[in-house]
Amino acid sequence: CWSFFVGMKIIRTFMWYLNPRQVFDLTQGGPREGLEMYSKVHNLRILVCGGDGTVGWILSVLDELQLNPQPAVAVLPLGTGNDLARTLNWGGGYTDEPVSKILSHVEDGNMVQLDRWNLSVEPNLEASEEERDDHQTDKLPINVFNNYFSLGFDARVTLEFHESREAKPERFNSRLRNKMFYAGTAFSDFLTGSSKDLSKHIRVVCDGTDLTSKVQDMKLQCLLFLNIPRYCAGTMPWGNPSEHNDFGPQKHDDGLIEVIGFTMTSLATLQVGGHGERLHQCQEVTLTTFKPIPVQVDGEPCRLAPSVIRITLRNQANMLQKTKRRISLPQLYDQQPITENVQIQVNRISMRDYEALHYDKEQLREASIPMGIITVPGNSVLETCRLHIEKLHEVLFSLLNAATTADRFYRIDRGQEHLNYVTEISQDELFILDPELVTKETVGTSPGMLGAIETVEGCSNSTDQFAFPACSAGPSPLYSIFTNLVQEKNIFSISFSIYIYIYIYIFGRTLLHHAVVLGSKEIVKYIIDNDVSLCFLFRGETALHKAAALCQRTICGYLVEAGASLMKTDLQGETPKMYAEKGEDMELAAYLENQQHHQMIQREDHETAV
Repeated sequence: CWSFFVGMKIIRTFMWYLNPRQVFDLTQGGPREGLEMYSKVHNLRILVCGGDGTVGWILSVLDELQLNPQPAVAVLPLGTGNDLARTLNWGGGYTDEPVSKILSHVEDGNMVQLDRWNLSVEPNLEASEEERDDHQTDKLPINVFNNYFSLGFDARVTLEFHESREAKPERFNSRLRNKMFYAGTAFSDFLTGSSKDLSKHIRVVCDGTDLTSKVQDMKLQCLLFLNIPRYCAGTMPWGNPSEHNDFGPQKHDDGLIEVIGFTMTSLATLQVGGHGERLHQCQEVTLTTFKPIPVQVDGEPCRLAPSVIRITLRNQANMLQKTKRRISLPQLYDQQPITENVQIQVNRISMRDYEALHYDKEQLREASIPMGIITVPGNSVLETCRLHIEKLHEVLFSLLNAATTADRFYRIDRGQEHLNYVTEISQDELFILDPELVTKETVGTSPGMLGAIETVEGCSNSTDQFAFPACSAGPSPLYSIFTNLVQEKNIFSISFSIYIYIYIYIFGRTLLHHAVVLGSKEIVKYIIDNDVSLCFLFRGETALHKAAALCQRTICGYLVEAGASLMKTDLQGETPKMYAEKGEDMELAAYLENQQHHQMIQREDHETAV
């Protein structure tokens, strides 16, 4: 419903800015009419307003029309995952950026190539009739993919979700409810072990190399053939190839497909920076299945009969990648050139106030709560500003664009912060948008202090992420979630780590990180006593980084004793010891440095022994 209403609004807006003959509603006959009408136009650029599936539809029709040269395609993301849009810097979803600015980005975008892959399917005559069932199909939903093809655990969950939504669509009208369904299905699949024998029923050959024995040895429950770096709403399952020198970086235009394997655990940890097992980079794949297996093609699932599937390169499509735009500040704001550093006032605003007041700048400023001033280089992008703010307040935020249009404020997608210079937005003021919480001022707190924010639960429909203020009033949602997890563990007597992975899958970050931010020693101790990995990254930081930044000595001690790495660095190359130094807790820094020295000695002794 959300996509439908947003789509109708966008269509009307585009018709206002453009000639209505340039705007086509794909629900009225599809894209062919419009593409044929403008097939002779020089330097034609197409803006697709929809999800990755809609983009694939347009590219397939362009293949059929065989236009020469093929027009370049940009994306305004209105889908759910939007992984192709993320890859091309168009963001993970449309907020409310002015259409005029979107059109400027389309005009200025760089043309890049996108590999597209054929899927051919033939029946596997080696499979016995006993292995077949009544719910299988002999055909894939689509035979060309731009993003990925997968089989096993993730496809099974997607298929069950698809079938349940088809049967009772009224039950799937909430993002959180959908995520809970995914997590519940994943947990059920783990209990029944329905995907654990996947490796016994497939044969995988990549560029003539048989990987079947490797897949079986690793007991993989999911195989992913990935064309673009992003998957599952923004995760990066190929990871950082520098960790393994036998593979190169992943590219969407190199004529290679990345083959990645997952267990249930590694699939869950994708949400916090994990990655799968890198198996191969190849030009051609022959995949043989010996029983009906759930598969999905760019998110379209089915239960495929025993088959021989061949993946080969089809062609390359012309796509538009969004780039940074550097606009002269004197023209925009009639101000002096940028100084070396700029001081920016940061304010916080609730989603409710933003939606009501974003056309009235003065009232929006009055409704906001001052958070303080940050100092950043004049050529900083918004991403740098947000990192400064989060380090000051230990809270996770999204940025709100400030005053780049004459009439209103508008939001900037998190995935596009690196494309926007702060001085193009505002040289003196930024707003933080809190989409989760309703905020109000409390008595006895000074302006700029985070203690002026009170958490009110259950007041927002958007539940994709949680922000935990340092001084929130009332019990944190974490405690009730944790209590439920412990109770469930007593009921089912199953490894507590499975619940942690489900928590990660639903909320996109670790329970351990949340416990550290809250300073809960009891929860931290319970988690690490139940063999949960301490190496999970959230926003580039381990839990030990977070504890050191908050100068939590006891919790740091717990984590170090449990084996947390003191050598692991964040995205800026800083260790937990450096975090403690920045927090001016020199005793904690000295302790961490001493323990880091011991870890290095132990590692050297182990390598010498080996």
